Amino acid sequence: MSWSAEGGGRAHDARFGGFALLSYPNVMWSFHRTSIAGLAVFAAAVSLGFPVKAGSGETLTVTSWGGAYATSQKEAYGRSFEAGTGIHIVWEEYRGGLEQVRAQVGSGKVVWDVVDVFGHDARAGCEDGLFERLGDEFYREAGIDGDLLIDRPNDCVGPNILWSWVTAYDARDFARRAPETLDAFFDLETFPGKRAIGVYPQANLEMALVADGVPPGEVYAVLDTEEGVRRAFAKLSTLKGNLAFWSAGEEPVEMLADGTVAMAIAYNGRIGAAALDGKDWLSPVWDGQVVEEEWFVIPKGTAKLEAARAFLGHAAQPQQQAAQAKWITYGPMRGSALDIIARGEPWFHTGAPVLPHLPTTTARLNRSVISDPAWWARRSGELTERFAAWRKNLGN
Repeated sequence: MSWSAEGGGRAHDARFGGFALLSYPNVMWSFHRTSIAGLAVFAAAVSLGFPVKAGSGETLTVTSWGGAYATSQKEAYGRSFEAGTGIHIVWEEYRGGLEQVRAQVGSGKVVWDVVDVFGHDARAGCEDGLFERLGDEFYREAGIDGDLLIDRPNDCVGPNILWSWVTAYDARDFARRAPETLDAFFDLETFPGKRAIGVYPQANLEMALVADGVPPGEVYAVLDTEEGVRRAFAKLSTLKGNLAFWSAGEEPVEMLADGTVAMAIAYNGRIGAAALDGKDWLSPVWDGQVVEEEWFVIPKGTAKLEAARAFLGHAAQPQQQAAQAKWITYGPMRGSALDIIARGEPWFHTGAPVLPHLPTTTARLNRSVISDPAWWARRSGELTERFAAWRKNLGN
């Protein structure tokens, strides 16, 4: 399958509370590009949140997904990085995958300095030597380890965001009794109406098993068996005759809005964005959500390694992680960032509360499936074919 980010509102677990917020003095550091020591100070200082002035005219190319998501990145830490360092960020867009990074690294002509990648690419690229390793010192200086809501897969990655596949419904359709658990998605008698799911197996199979009684933490062990796969498809088949399929992130919101379906599995960012933009009848059911991860990486061989490391350190700071949730309903990767948001509510830039729309609170994560990118890298081809065949047999 082709993986793609869900740009306009697309996106892991619970170590909140008790995180001390650090306050750094407004110190200006001198930075000499010809000095290795100066580079080290520069990287460490920015990673810890200090504003640093660099030589004027330098640029850093950051490649991400565009749309509202890229806007949230620019507002959360792009502008502050530029203001603190004097380095201008050139934002590029791509459609994901490692093909372009692999070509740049292989040719020795690396033009992307920082790239936003999904979890499976973060693992594969690091294993293949496509990314720079940050080393333990980076995580220690930035205060990252011990504050992450999910385990980092390796030492090539800088914290970015968490998003999820979530069940959503039109609250106007269920005014007397609202769905509260994932089971409701498959309960057509109590909660009548059509359902919408994506055209690929990701999230659909996991959520089917959770609804069928599999604990979220055991989903991939069950799916790793033929019996488990059949069980997931059997659960999905209980919706036969009541299914609609979507392939673009905005479609489930549109289907809910025009009454085509009563419930949908959708990207949490799309649901949150729509709810905050006037569609307050859109409600998520967090139970059984499938949480996905995105990381920042540095392509191996960039000529701007220290500046790229500094950017990753700055973007990883709790204040910057929290600031992104002012612009988009993805969850920060750091627990201390959630503390900042909670204390600052209403946090969204429009003046609305944002925590109700984030996938990463303790209660929500306790009933979440944390997506396993390595598992999907191994099984995606086979299960995508089986899912397509299953759809064909349904007549969809």
